Amino acid sequence: MQIAILTFDGFNELDSFVALSLLNRVHGWRATICAPNATVTSMGGVTVTAGARLNELPDMDAIVVGSGVRTRQIAADTALMARLRLDAARQLIGAQCSGALLLAALGLLGDGPVCTDVTTRPWIEAGGASVIDAPFHASANVATAGGCMAAYYLAAWMIAHGAGEAQARSVIDYVAPVGEKEATVERVMGVVSPFLA
Repeated sequence: MQIAILTFDGFNELDSFVALSLLNRVHGWRATICAPNATVTSMGGVTVTAGARLNELPDMDAIVVGSGVRTRQIAADTALMARLRLDAARQLIGAQCSGALLLAALGLLGDGPVCTDVTTRPWIEAGGASVIDAPFHASANVATAGGCMAAYYLAAWMIAHGAGEAQARSVIDYVAPVGEKEATVERVMGVVSPFLA
Protein backbone atom coordinates (compact mmCIF):
# COMPACT_ATOMS: atom_id res chain seq x y z
CA MET A 1 0.00 0.00 0.00
CA GLN A 2 1.49 3.31 -1.12
CA ILE A 3 -0.01 6.36 0.57
CA ALA A 4 0.58 10.06 -0.08
CA ILE A 5 0.10 12.53 2.74
CA LEU A 6 -0.65 15.53 0.54
CA THR A 7 1.08 18.43 2.25
CA PHE A 8 1.56 22.11 1.39
CA ASP A 9 3.43 25.00 2.99
CA GLY A 10 1.62 26.16 6.10
CA PHE A 11 0.42 22.62 6.86
CA ASN A 12 -0.92 21.54 10.23
CA GLU A 13 1.62 19.19 11.82
CA LEU A 14 -1.00 17.17 13.72
CA ASP A 15 -2.98 16.33 10.60
CA SER A 16 -0.03 15.23 8.51
CA PHE A 17 2.27 13.65 11.07
CA VAL A 18 -0.37 11.67 13.02
CA ALA A 19 -1.70 10.08 9.83
CA LEU A 20 1.84 9.48 8.56
CA SER A 21 2.88 7.73 11.77
CA LEU A 22 -0.22 5.56 12.12
CA LEU A 23 -0.31 4.42 8.49
CA ASN A 24 3.37 3.51 8.54
CA ARG A 25 2.75 1.15 11.46
CA VAL A 26 1.17 -1.35 9.08
CA HIS A 27 3.78 -3.85 7.89
CA GLY A 28 4.51 -3.43 4.19
CA TRP A 29 2.79 -0.05 3.90
CA ARG A 30 4.61 3.14 2.93
CA ALA A 31 3.08 6.49 3.74
CA THR A 32 5.09 9.53 2.77
CA ILE A 33 4.81 13.29 2.70
CA CYS A 34 3.85 14.37 -0.82
CA ALA A 35 4.38 18.02 -1.74
CA PRO A 36 4.76 20.29 -4.77
CA ASN A 37 8.38 21.04 -3.88
CA ALA A 38 11.35 19.19 -2.40
CA THR A 39 10.66 20.61 1.06
CA VAL A 40 7.56 21.87 2.81
CA THR A 41 7.28 24.01 5.96
CA SER A 42 4.49 23.69 8.51
CA MET A 43 2.48 26.45 10.16
CA GLY A 44 4.75 25.97 13.20
CA GLY A 45 7.95 26.34 11.18
CA VAL A 46 8.90 22.66 10.86
CA THR A 47 10.52 21.97 7.48
CA VAL A 48 10.45 18.42 6.14
CA THR A 49 11.68 16.79 2.97
CA ALA A 50 8.96 15.45 0.71
CA GLY A 51 9.20 11.75 -0.02
CA ALA A 52 6.97 12.07 -3.08
CA ARG A 53 5.97 14.76 -5.53
CA LEU A 54 2.59 15.63 -7.06
CA ASN A 55 3.28 13.75 -10.29
CA GLU A 56 3.31 10.52 -8.23
CA LEU A 57 -0.27 10.94 -6.96
CA PRO A 58 -1.87 8.78 -9.69
CA ASP A 59 0.37 5.86 -8.63
CA MET A 60 -0.74 5.95 -5.00
CA ASP A 61 -3.25 3.55 -3.48
CA ALA A 62 -4.47 6.11 -0.97
CA ILE A 63 -4.19 9.82 -0.33
CA VAL A 64 -4.63 11.85 2.85
CA VAL A 65 -5.19 15.55 2.17
CA GLY A 66 -3.96 17.47 5.18
CA SER A 67 -5.02 20.93 6.23
CA GLY A 68 -3.17 24.15 6.82
CA VAL A 69 -3.30 27.91 6.98
CA ARG A 70 -3.03 28.32 3.20
CA THR A 71 -5.58 25.76 2.01
CA ARG A 72 -8.05 28.33 0.66
CA GLN A 73 -5.33 29.90 -1.50
CA ILE A 74 -4.26 26.48 -2.74
CA ALA A 75 -7.86 25.57 -3.65
CA ALA A 76 -8.09 28.81 -5.67
CA ASP A 77 -4.81 28.14 -7.53
CA THR A 78 -6.09 26.55 -10.74
CA ALA A 79 -2.61 25.68 -12.02
CA LEU A 80 -1.72 23.86 -8.82
CA MET A 81 -5.09 22.14 -8.56
CA ALA A 82 -4.70 20.84 -12.13
CA ARG A 83 -1.64 18.92 -10.90
CA LEU A 84 -3.69 17.02 -8.30
CA ARG A 85 -4.82 13.92 -10.15
CA LEU A 86 -6.88 11.86 -7.72
CA ASP A 87 -9.13 8.97 -8.67
CA ALA A 88 -11.88 8.16 -6.17
CA ALA A 89 -12.88 5.09 -8.17
CA ARG A 90 -9.50 3.48 -7.52
CA GLN A 91 -7.92 5.29 -4.56
CA LEU A 92 -8.94 5.73 -0.94
CA ILE A 93 -9.03 9.49 -0.37
CA GLY A 94 -9.35 11.20 2.98
CA ALA A 95 -9.33 14.89 3.84
CA GLN A 96 -8.59 16.43 7.20
CA CYS A 97 -10.25 19.72 8.21
CA SER A 98 -9.58 22.35 5.50
CA GLY A 99 -8.33 19.60 3.20
CA ALA A 100 -12.03 19.20 2.36
CA LEU A 101 -11.74 22.47 0.41
CA LEU A 102 -9.36 20.72 -1.99
CA LEU A 103 -11.72 17.79 -2.41
CA ALA A 104 -14.53 20.25 -3.11
CA ALA A 105 -12.42 22.05 -5.72
CA LEU A 106 -11.69 18.68 -7.36
CA GLY A 107 -15.37 17.72 -7.36
CA LEU A 108 -14.82 14.74 -5.06
CA LEU A 109 -17.18 15.53 -2.19
CA GLY A 110 -20.35 14.44 -3.97
CA ASP A 111 -23.70 15.04 -2.30
CA GLY A 112 -22.92 13.41 1.02
CA PRO A 113 -22.27 15.01 4.39
CA VAL A 114 -18.86 16.56 5.03
CA CYS A 115 -16.82 16.74 8.24
CA THR A 116 -14.44 19.63 8.73
CA ASP A 117 -13.18 22.03 11.39
CA VAL A 118 -15.20 24.99 12.64
CA THR A 119 -13.02 27.53 10.79
CA THR A 120 -13.47 25.82 7.42
CA ARG A 121 -17.15 25.01 7.87
CA PRO A 122 -18.56 28.32 6.46
CA TRP A 123 -16.41 28.04 3.31
CA ILE A 124 -17.50 24.44 2.69
CA GLU A 125 -21.15 25.37 3.25
CA ALA A 126 -20.80 28.39 0.93
CA GLY A 127 -19.84 25.90 -1.78
CA GLY A 128 -23.13 24.07 -1.28
CA ALA A 129 -21.97 21.10 0.81
CA SER A 130 -23.71 19.96 3.98
CA VAL A 131 -21.39 19.95 7.01
CA ILE A 132 -22.29 17.73 9.95
CA ASP A 133 -21.19 17.92 13.57
CA ALA A 134 -19.22 14.69 13.55
CA PRO A 135 -15.54 13.81 13.56
CA PHE A 136 -15.66 11.50 10.53
CA HIS A 137 -17.80 10.53 7.56
CA ALA A 138 -17.12 8.45 4.48
CA SER A 139 -18.99 7.83 1.25
CA ALA A 140 -17.52 4.97 -0.79
CA ASN A 141 -13.79 5.73 -1.17
CA VAL A 142 -13.88 9.35 0.02
CA ALA A 143 -13.74 10.35 3.68
CA THR A 144 -13.59 13.62 5.58
CA ALA A 145 -12.59 14.28 9.18
CA GLY A 146 -12.97 17.36 11.34
CA GLY A 147 -10.65 18.48 14.12
CA CYS A 148 -6.90 17.96 14.35
CA MET A 149 -7.13 14.88 16.55
CA ALA A 150 -9.59 13.26 14.13
CA ALA A 151 -6.55 12.19 12.08
CA TYR A 152 -6.69 8.80 13.77
CA TYR A 153 -10.19 8.23 12.37
CA LEU A 154 -8.91 8.72 8.82
CA ALA A 155 -5.94 6.45 9.50
CA ALA A 156 -8.08 3.74 11.14
CA TRP A 157 -10.53 3.85 8.22
CA MET A 158 -7.73 3.44 5.67
CA ILE A 159 -6.05 0.67 7.65
CA ALA A 160 -9.32 -1.22 8.11
CA HIS A 161 -10.04 -0.92 4.38
CA GLY A 162 -6.60 -2.05 3.29
CA ALA A 163 -5.48 -4.43 6.02
CA GLY A 164 -8.61 -5.33 7.97
CA GLU A 165 -10.32 -4.16 11.14
CA ALA A 166 -8.07 -6.28 13.37
CA GLN A 167 -5.01 -4.43 12.06
CA ALA A 168 -6.72 -1.06 12.57
CA ARG A 169 -7.56 -2.02 16.15
CA SER A 170 -3.97 -3.12 16.75
CA VAL A 171 -2.49 0.15 15.49
CA ILE A 172 -4.89 2.31 17.51
CA ASP A 173 -4.31 0.15 20.60
CA TYR A 174 -0.55 0.62 20.27
CA VAL A 175 -0.72 4.43 20.22
CA ALA A 176 -3.64 4.91 22.64
CA PRO A 177 -2.93 6.38 26.10
CA VAL A 178 -2.08 3.87 28.81
CA GLY A 179 -5.13 3.13 30.91
CA GLU A 180 -7.40 4.19 28.05
CA LYS A 181 -6.44 1.70 25.37
CA GLU A 182 -9.63 -0.36 25.27
CA ALA A 183 -11.88 2.70 25.44
CA THR A 184 -9.89 4.49 22.72
CA VAL A 185 -9.97 1.52 20.36
CA GLU A 186 -13.71 1.06 20.86
CA ARG A 187 -14.40 4.77 20.34
CA VAL A 188 -12.30 5.03 17.15
CA MET A 189 -13.60 1.82 15.64
CA GLY A 190 -17.13 2.66 16.69
CA VAL A 191 -16.89 5.82 14.59
CA VAL A 192 -15.32 4.27 11.48
CA SER A 193 -16.88 0.79 11.42
CA PRO A 194 -20.25 1.91 9.96
CA PHE A 195 -18.36 3.18 6.91
CA LEU A 196 -16.49 -0.06 6.19
CA ALA A 197 -19.37 -2.16 4.86
